[in-house]
Parts: sequence; C-alpha cells; structure tokens
Amino acid sequence: MALFDLHHPWLFVFGVLGNVISILVFLAPVPAFRRICKEKSTMGYQSVPYVVALFSSMLWMYYAFIKKNAILLVSINSFGCIVETIYITIFILYASKEARRQTVRLLVLLIGGLYTLIFLITLFPLNGVLRVQVVGWICVTVAVGVFAAPLSIVFQVVRTKSVEFMPFTLSFFLTLSAIMWFGYGLLLKDLCIALPNVLGFFLGMIQMLLYGIYRNAKPSVDLEKKVCELVINSEQIHPLDSEDINSNDEQGINTPGVVPVSMANNNENEERLGEQLAQVNLQPLQTPVLVVCAA
Repeated sequence: MALFDLHHPWLFVFGVLGNVISILVFLAPVPAFRRICKEKSTMGYQSVPYVVALFSSMLWMYYAFIKKNAILLVSINSFGCIVETIYITIFILYASKEARRQTVRLLVLLIGGLYTLIFLITLFPLNGVLRVQVVGWICVTVAVGVFAAPLSIVFQVVRTKSVEFMPFTLSFFLTLSAIMWFGYGLLLKDLCIALPNVLGFFLGMIQMLLYGIYRNAKPSVDLEKKVCELVINSEQIHPLDSEDINSNDEQGINTPGVVPVSMANNNENEERLGEQLAQVNLQPLQTPVLVVCAA
C-alpha cells in the first residue's frame, strides 16, 4: 500500500502520532463516565458532544474509504466510532427519561437522518473525484463546527476569569492532534484534512494562552456573590411567636405532623439552597466537552 511506502516516511509518522494523540483525546471523558457508572446518574452531563463526535467520526471514515490511501484516517475514526458508541450507550443507560429521549432523537436526526442522506446523495449520483471532493468539503464544514463549538468555553473563561472549565492537558493534546493531522493532510496533499486543523491549532493555542493568563487569577465574584445571597436568604427565618408556643403548651395541644413555621421555612430555604448550589456545582458538567476532529 502506498501509505507504507518508504518514499512517504513522514506521512506515516504524522499519521501514527495523530492516531496516538487522538486516542488520548477520545479517552479523555473516561473518568467522567466511570463516575456516571458509579453514581448511576448522568449528573448534568449532556450527550450532544458524544453524538456529534460519533457523527463526525463516521463522516471522516466514509471519506477515508472513498479517498483510499488513508488507512490511518480509517483506523482512528473507527476507534472513535467504537468509543463514542460506548459513551452514548452508558449515557442512555443511566440518563433520565427526558435526557434519554433527547439523545435518541439526536441520534435519529444526525445518524439516521443527516448521515444517511449524505451517504445516499454522494454514493449513487456522484462518482470518482467529484464524490471525494463533495464528501471532503462536507467533512470540513462539520469539522469547523466541531472545532468552533469550544469557543463558548473560551468566552466563559474570560468572563469568569477561571480555567476550571478548560483543563490545560486536554487543550494541549488537542493542539498536538491538530498539528499532526495538519501535517498528515499536507503531506497527503489533501486540503480537506489539513484545513480544519489550522482552526483547531489556533483554537488550542488560544486556550493554552488563556490558561497561562488566568491560571492564578481569582475567579469572578459573580459565583461567590450568588452563593452568599443564597446563604443569606436561607437565614431569613421568621420566628414563631413564643406566646403562641406557650399557649399551646399550657393547653396541652399537641399537633402531630405540624412543623413550626420557623423550621418549615428553614428546611424549605435549605432545600432551595442545596438545589441551587447543586446547579452551580453541575455547571462545569453541562459545558460541552471538547471533541477531537481526527482528520
């Protein structure tokens, strides 16, 4: 096969390194899914990044098959399809009914609908070089969308002055992955593989730059202010009139199941505080996970 020809040693090197680094990126969510299995709950995680990653991997694998001489592109995206399918299966297993319904709906829309439509439109009416070009530019469009999605995290880091939602290791490996696949596409003389990874490289550099700027910065006071307000509101207890309590005691009135207003308000506020703090704590989990574009 031409890919393993000794005249293309650097093509092989970039492809293998791209596979290794992309595997690490694909495996980045493993701790999160181990936690999901342990807690038997999705805990605010969303399935969108994993469904999109599966859709992207399937598209690139289709492109690699019709292009030929891109076996390393097939290998990494085959791995991606398997891993993302496992993630989605675990998510559906432990998700709530609504989250499970949304995930299935998204799978039907992207995989059963859009992917099938692209496959049928490009497989039968088109052939040869034209088919490769059309599928390739569709892959570029999807890849640009995948790489652009984490911009919301970049804006969040700037707004909160906190890098909690943007791990440096993941940004670093995404940047390396973009470099490897750009080199692979360049040596293969394939613009559709090289082009989206230019965006991936610059996005990764921006993320690492922001990490260097804000890693020691104090987080924005908005979150702390919100938590303090919740605590203060929870302490605004309306005391029960002591005369009423004494009157009930003197009359021997026993009202089982009736909770004093102060205790009821206190419990209600504590529950509300706990729910809102839980939402605050789950905020990082609701942030879309960065997914690799293995091309």
